[in-house]
Amino acid sequence: MAEYVIRCGKHRLNWAPGRPLVMGIVNVTPDSFSGDGLAKHADAAFAQAVAMMAAGADLVDVGAESTRPGAALVSADEELDRLLPLLERLQAADVPVSVDTYKAAVMAEAIRCGAGLINDISALGDPAAAETVGPHADVALCLMHMQGRPADMQKSPVYADVVTEVQVFLADAVERAEAAGIDRTRIVLDPGFGFGKTFIHNQTLFRALPCFVATGLPVLVGVSRKSMIGEITGRAVDARTAGSVAAAMLAAQSGAAIVRVHDVAQTVDALKICQALGSL
Repeated sequence: MAEYVIRCGKHRLNWAPGRPLVMGIVNVTPDSFSGDGLAKHADAAFAQAVAMMAAGADLVDVGAESTRPGAALVSADEELDRLLPLLERLQAADVPVSVDTYKAAVMAEAIRCGAGLINDISALGDPAAAETVGPHADVALCLMHMQGRPADMQKSPVYADVVTEVQVFLADAVERAEAAGIDRTRIVLDPGFGFGKTFIHNQTLFRALPCFVATGLPVLVGVSRKSMIGEITGRAVDARTAGSVAAAMLAAQSGAAIVRVHDVAQTVDALKICQALGSL
């Protein structure tokens, strides 16, 4: 089985088709949709990140501004106030870290504090983002599709052809990244499940994951505990673990390079079973 590498600062994270990296979600926000926000609780957030790594996560994704539907914007200063105490401790503990932000000012400080991957939900929407990330050759960049902004993205998302439109958007974002000196080997793609999409849009995109994998760039899939899991299962947010793990396995089967999850131990166990019994 061929293996591939994703840069994450000083870390090199190996993945293979059917064996994605597991990215644990650590929210240092007061208003996470999943109810696990740990704003200004650096001790608890650090303990959560360390526990995720012990459970088999390959890296953690730290977010300090909620991007749930309807979320209010926060300033870069507030985001950094929540983020930096945790990043400094994670850097000291040698934990591979992704930072979920769309602000160039936050990206710069996050990289200074050891972030090895910038998870940009705006796909370089900040005009200064590309030039901020570009010079750091060991920092990877995830480009995500979103229609609208978190405050209004779920009000009335409309597409003529959601798969084609998301593909074109991401291809354009990759071109802009490359034009700014960010090599393709540093780029990860995210179709943006739940970001300006109805359930049908999400379902259609999920079934089309092989199309995104076919670009040759690593694909990140983040559907953990999201409304699409609730639509299918009828479960409340805190009862969507089984559905989220099942979706992660399907993403792995479709060639995802990274699955972004809340429930690390359960996802890691499920991947081990699928690999051992031959379905991946």
